[in-house]
Amino acid sequence: MSFPAPRLPPLRVRQLSKRFGSTVALRELTFDVPAGSCFGLVGPNGSGKSTTLRSVIGLVRPDHGSIEVCGHDVASDVLGARAAIGVVLDPLQLFERLTATEFLLTLAEIRGIDADTARSRIEQLLSTLQLTGDADRQIAGYSHGMRKKTALAAAVLHRPRLLLLDEPFEGVDPVSARTMRSMLDRFRAGGGTVVFSSHVMDLVERLCDHVGVIHDGSMVAIGPTEALRRGRRLEDAFIDVIGGSEIDDSALEWLG
Repeated sequence: MSFPAPRLPPLRVRQLSKRFGSTVALRELTFDVPAGSCFGLVGPNGSGKSTTLRSVIGLVRPDHGSIEVCGHDVASDVLGARAAIGVVLDPLQLFERLTATEFLLTLAEIRGIDADTARSRIEQLLSTLQLTGDADRQIAGYSHGMRKKTALAAAVLHRPRLLLLDEPFEGVDPVSARTMRSMLDRFRAGGGTVVFSSHVMDLVERLCDHVGVIHDGSMVAIGPTEALRRGRRLEDAFIDVIGGSEIDDSALEWLG
């Protein structure tokens, strides 16, 4: 009896290190993201989450280590790696003087998507994300939530295999957030993999089947969400891993 070959991790990070001056951002960071997963990258402010994501897409050059995206080594084939990735960064990278339609058509042309396919996909994305009525307004006039939805549309337009999302639901209303989550479910059902960073543990607990905890530039815990929780809230497991302190009863007495 033959068995299908296991799917290789779409993202493999090995011994990644990065220093900015005297500040160590990443320390020998190593992890794999399972194919088809929704992988939550969590950690305190300044822990190295954003540096990790920016290293994966080639915006930050590590001092040491390697990154492989869908079989492409980022150091030697950054264009091949980027072709397999869709990205929503924080802060958002949008052409604010363009309308959403113009922005997405421009990206489609850059990605080499033929005009008919591009227009069909853009029409469906704008409709699904409730942006059709504002599609011909300049992005500069959009609310933060509308900008987030436009960025997500841009990230999935070329049907990438890996989505990297930095705080994707921050500032998004509940209705739009549900729509965006449904899109991510559809993306994964089609074989895609999602990695997103967030400070909101409840959100990560609801959406992610795998979690990696970064602290001081190192991966201090990683695995299936349920295994890390061990029957507790993910927030409690997170605090146990990175440590935390309670407010001294004598501190800030004037607030009482």
